[in-house]
Amino acid sequence: MRKSLWLKVIVVALLVSLGAGQITRAQDTPTLYIYNWTTYFAEDTLSNFEKQNNVKIVLDTYASNEELFAKLQAGNPGYDLIFPSDYMVQQMLATNMLESLDLTKLPNYTANVDARFTNPPYDPNNDHCVAYQWGTVGIGYNLKRTGQEIKGWKDVFQPKFAKRVSLVNNARDVLVVGLFATGKDPNSVEQADLEAARDFILANKEVIAAFHNEDGQVQLLRGDVDITLEYSGDIYQVMEEDEDIRYVIPEEGSTIWVDNLCIPVGAKNKELAEQFINYIYEPQVAADISNFTYYATPNKAAIDQKLIDEEAMNDTNIYPTEDMLKHLVFLTDIGDAQTLYDEFFADIKASVGQ
Repeated sequence: MRKSLWLKVIVVALLVSLGAGQITRAQDTPTLYIYNWTTYFAEDTLSNFEKQNNVKIVLDTYASNEELFAKLQAGNPGYDLIFPSDYMVQQMLATNMLESLDLTKLPNYTANVDARFTNPPYDPNNDHCVAYQWGTVGIGYNLKRTGQEIKGWKDVFQPKFAKRVSLVNNARDVLVVGLFATGKDPNSVEQADLEAARDFILANKEVIAAFHNEDGQVQLLRGDVDITLEYSGDIYQVMEEDEDIRYVIPEEGSTIWVDNLCIPVGAKNKELAEQFINYIYEPQVAADISNFTYYATPNKAAIDQKLIDEEAMNDTNIYPTEDMLKHLVFLTDIGDAQTLYDEFFADIKASVGQ
């Protein structure tokens, strides 16, 4: 049975309230300081590790890769473990923000990881990071309110959905929608391509009700919007609250992402962080996390041992088929072109009035 989003929010809020403000406070017991996305552990992931190892965990959370980067750019304030996405790993490596990993200390990873998540292009040989969870960016919608199945971006940008669509408040994700919709490279750094993407969004701006801060699923559940651009697991987490909510990977294509376990430069507890990473790769631990978040696991042993909920394993929007994967693209580091993305996103928000 799917777990309630509200329970997850409460659990994470309690964890954060316990950890907030303690990053510089001395501890009598070994303490692991984690900086992660919200609702991204199972209910007992952290407490079990604490009990098993007689340690304490302090958890802080962030809402975007860019927030993570900004927090650590001026120097690590005390975190031992972070969870950047693929393209952000590239950016952090380029600015020397990540420690090297000793894979000999991660036997669970070596034994249990799916080979497709080893030696990724953004971190060759997994020298600095290992995969944590993966998923897609797609379309969440309420079938009863849309009155039709939504299959792709072309279905979203229809006049009948005026002020009923929310997009994520992120320059990269929004411009990528425009790039896919106009048949451009979703990792393009060409000004002409980005202008075309911006102009597509502007030409269809009447459908946009809001830009959400990683809570499009909540807007959808409340009925504030009928359609939202969101991450796969976020939509699945609210499906039990409303049987009309659906998630689809757009037929024109979309992005696939991998969030990673990485140790930032300046971590005070590197060995404890590596111990935690190894723990995460225990099949049951990995399965519990994926069964909670409704994101896909890179832990092949967890899948082979049938520890993942059968409903999730059989859902191709969570575990896409090989044919579907051909239409999914990893985001790569766009370097200085981020300035163009930010500029054009500012144009879009100003025109929409937000």
